[in-house]
Amino acid sequence: MSTPVHDDPLSRERAHLAASRSALRAMREDVQALDISDVTANWVNAAVLERQIEDRIKALADLSETPLFFGRLDYLHAPGAERAEGAEGECFYVGRRHVHDADGDPMVIDWRAPVSQPFYRASKKDPQDVSLRRRFGYTGGDLTAYEDEHLSDPGEAARTSRLLQREIERPRVGPMRDIVATIQPEQDEIVRAGLSGSVCVQGGPGTGKTAVGLHRVAYLLYAHRERLARTGTLVIGPNRSFLHYIEQVLPALGELTVRQATVEDLVGHVEVRGADEAATAVVKGDARMAEVLRRALYSHVSAPAEGVVVVRGSRRWRVPVYELEEIVRELLARDIRYGAAREALPRRIAHAVLVQMERAGEAPDDRVQDAVARNTAVKAAVKEIWPPVDPAKLVLRLLTDADFLAEHADGVLTEEERKAVLWAKPARSVKSARWSPADAVLIDEATDLVERTHSLGHVVLDEAQDLSPMQYRAVGRRCTTGSATVLGDLAQGTTPWATRSWAEALGHLGKGEAVVEELTAGFRVPTDVIAYASRLLPHIAPGLTPVASIRENPGFFEVRGTPGEGTPGEGTAAVLAACGELLAREGSVGLIAADARVPELAAALGAAGIGYVGPGEETTHDTRLTLVPASLAKGLEYDYVVLEEPRAVVDGEPDERTGLRRLYVALTRAVSGLIVTHTAELPPQLAS
Repeated sequence: MSTPVHDDPLSRERAHLAASRSALRAMREDVQALDISDVTANWVNAAVLERQIEDRIKALADLSETPLFFGRLDYLHAPGAERAEGAEGECFYVGRRHVHDADGDPMVIDWRAPVSQPFYRASKKDPQDVSLRRRFGYTGGDLTAYEDEHLSDPGEAARTSRLLQREIERPRVGPMRDIVATIQPEQDEIVRAGLSGSVCVQGGPGTGKTAVGLHRVAYLLYAHRERLARTGTLVIGPNRSFLHYIEQVLPALGELTVRQATVEDLVGHVEVRGADEAATAVVKGDARMAEVLRRALYSHVSAPAEGVVVVRGSRRWRVPVYELEEIVRELLARDIRYGAAREALPRRIAHAVLVQMERAGEAPDDRVQDAVARNTAVKAAVKEIWPPVDPAKLVLRLLTDADFLAEHADGVLTEEERKAVLWAKPARSVKSARWSPADAVLIDEATDLVERTHSLGHVVLDEAQDLSPMQYRAVGRRCTTGSATVLGDLAQGTTPWATRSWAEALGHLGKGEAVVEELTAGFRVPTDVIAYASRLLPHIAPGLTPVASIRENPGFFEVRGTPGEGTPGEGTAAVLAACGELLAREGSVGLIAADARVPELAAALGAAGIGYVGPGEETTHDTRLTLVPASLAKGLEYDYVVLEEPRAVVDGEPDERTGLRRLYVALTRAVSGLIVTHTAELPPQLAS
């Protein structure tokens, strides 16, 4: 005999899911049916409103593969004002966005709402007035299971959620997905931290720091939408491949207005066509270069050589040299932007003239002051005393004129450092110069010295450990009046200028007051894999806490090789065999190798008929293999990984420490399994 629907909890939950989807569809249709033809004053307002409606329609999209809700909270009662949302007997379904029925009653509560917070933080020790927490399991878009925790029942022992583990370990194909169903208490505290303060998250591989940063943006947009709509938000990633990988997380949460960029995008004042040697890039990226640039810029300000004579009608008004000198000294002492001071100078001179006019019995007004400021003699004096400076031309002169550099780097850079940054072959113009990425950052610094950079409300900086001090300054300029979320792992710093401590990095960013939080619980990387990779930590980041995997499934892990005996051909065959073996499983596969090995492996995959894509390209169910140069592996993840020739990954970097850090990154990209293949000897640091 079948169980009636009203007695079957799973059927009731499925019915609620179906009703919620219908309600969401109705909400979307209501927005689509809006007629704005007679509600706007002009075409500009109409265009703005139309864009807002389009964004709202997109935000209400029902993604068939994405569960509308993933949990349920049953509250006991509401004893105080702080429990006002959880009235007695009420239950709330927690999901990615708010859904209400035709009467306006909530059917799904946004995961960011205060009433949803206990879903992530309540426990047996602190039930937070929750009697029952229910998690839902899905297959595709179908609700197929549920799991209950009776938090107020002292007789029920605490246990690990099977559905939570299954969701963490669920095979993944395509871009990164959100973690709203699996956010842990320590992650939730960071996600819901206030907008006014900056946060730095140190987290090893698989601790979810990137996801925490993205969900923090989504939370802040929910809690401070009007403010951030005015000031803007920005997510900064290390490269385009990484940004492509994460770009669907925020839209899946209904947030469509967050800009994503690399540091190179932010400082794109010139076309970058060159590259620096590591030693040169280190000097150019040093924070001391900011002082060199400041000195070089303000060296253009010169003392007045003569007074200014302003002719108005039959009268001549003279501002003597000593008064001009006082005006210039005062502007320099104010420490305002070079361009702002230059704009203020003619008005200061005009004010001095107006004072003389008033003493002579005239009554000049603002129009007279404006006219005097535009006087030919005043404009000529300003050009002589405080000339305009093009930031790119300033940097070009510093990098090509040895005497100019020596003058302004005296006592700041050593002679060897000055030689390192000077171009061997001077460029004829800004346009023809082969600018490097580090040069572009210098131009951005100079640009900010001339004119203040626009500041945003909140900036998320991911993989921050790889930035130079000057790059930190460039990012910091974008949030001087806002806050920042800084994400990274000191052990994964793979640039010669990688930061040595978060205190130092935050100082360069201008956020020295930021709170540093450390995530040490690993949700992504299997136990055996992270334990193997952590053998490198004493050599690359002494004192850093190793990640402790909370995964009950130890994962699939093998090291395969014939050190000292194999041939390159045998090594390639072993790689192809490992890829074929892992592709027989469900989920995505990443083949990570030293950059120099990628062309040969690409040819071998093609000859073997194994389809693959590159980093940043979309995988499909038919093409699930991604061929990844080790230099681009950071931030990416795959269900299974084949890592070819660890020794070659280490040797591909300019020094051993950077090479071992690159290897640490490559070893920790797997969610379910890792196969390491090699013919060369493994790095000794991997020995047990």
